[in-house]
Amino acid sequence: MDKLHTQGLDFRKAQWQMLFAVMFCYLFFYTGRQNFGWAIMGISEEFNVTKQDIGWAGAGMLWAYGIGQFINGNLADKFGARRMMVLGGVLSFVMNWATSLATSYIMVLIFWTLNGFCQSLGWAPGSKLVANWWGGSERGKAFGFYVFAAGCSSILIYLLSIVMLDVYDLDWRWIFRIPVLLLLLGCTVFYLVVRDKPQDRGFPPLPEDNSVDSNKSKEEGFFQRYIKVLRNKKFILACLSIGFQNMARYGLLVWVPLYYLGTKINQSSNVWIALALPIGMALGTIFFGQLSDRFFKSNRSKPIAISMALAGLTVLLVYVIPKDNVMGGLILMFFAGFLVYGPQSCYWPLSPDLLGIKRSGTGVGVMNTFAYAFAGAGEPFIGYMADTTGQENIVFMVTAIVCFLSATIILFVRR
Repeated sequence: MDKLHTQGLDFRKAQWQMLFAVMFCYLFFYTGRQNFGWAIMGISEEFNVTKQDIGWAGAGMLWAYGIGQFINGNLADKFGARRMMVLGGVLSFVMNWATSLATSYIMVLIFWTLNGFCQSLGWAPGSKLVANWWGGSERGKAFGFYVFAAGCSSILIYLLSIVMLDVYDLDWRWIFRIPVLLLLLGCTVFYLVVRDKPQDRGFPPLPEDNSVDSNKSKEEGFFQRYIKVLRNKKFILACLSIGFQNMARYGLLVWVPLYYLGTKINQSSNVWIALALPIGMALGTIFFGQLSDRFFKSNRSKPIAISMALAGLTVLLVYVIPKDNVMGGLILMFFAGFLVYGPQSCYWPLSPDLLGIKRSGTGVGVMNTFAYAFAGAGEPFIGYMADTTGQENIVFMVTAIVCFLSATIILFVRR
């Protein structure tokens, strides 16, 4: 355990306050992003567009998110998380309401793409805050909790969507209106509680890891940070690996509701199959964050490789079992979520691990750019495959392949 963690209960208390505050805020961020999958059928029917067209709207949001991450991660190293996360949450609220008021598919495409950029002000700044407050020996655990909040956010939007569409029989537009009210609440609490770094609360800063040359990084400017990050070959390999991992993740999150529920969600058995996915995702993050710190001694690549390989096998089983096999579908979707998303708590610590705390925001932003560039490419491709083959379960075949690619690439990454 890092020396700073043993200097008193006050710092320890402050650490957990910062972590829980950023978790609380990010718990509601996906209410403004992962709601889209539940509106696919309504948008498609109202505007008479294909699944591939809907996939391009999803791709626009994801690519804008990735571009924003590339920029905002670096800005987080300069300006901190407190202002940036709040600004992103408020702007995302506005873009969600604008999407709900769209009168054409083009308007949906434009507003949803802009929403992706607004959402990008959240993750990298929040990761920078976690890296500022938590040292290397506990970083997997801290990021595990942070990613757990993101996973719980998926559960929350799934539940809210089911209630709005099934219980209250609301149309797709309300998916973009009601859930994001919680995002405003999260941003308000976050702004009142957090401070960007220990120095802002009167504590000394965390020491840089010995593996990183911190003296030079203190003098780096905006573009120098990018150069250092992009020249780190191990880090770029990790970025490619998370790209395929995130393609698999969003392939499941966006298309599983359509596959299992279609236009009717009042079939309770299928509702629970779909809901098993985000529940598995949330629980996986806690498990793998602890696993990398305790069992693998902060080695991140091994648990990622193991998990993604098992995820590929699990998703292949989903592809071959019948849709009406309720128990089999429920169990497999839980483990698919657990294995596909759990390793994210191992990916994000690679930024401060390989690049140092001073570049951690930039690193997370670059990594997330890869993640969402790949995820964005996957959306229209899966939609195209579903349209041309007439098999909505094709999503599972595509997802299995990219899981295996992710597992293979990460094996070449060592701290």
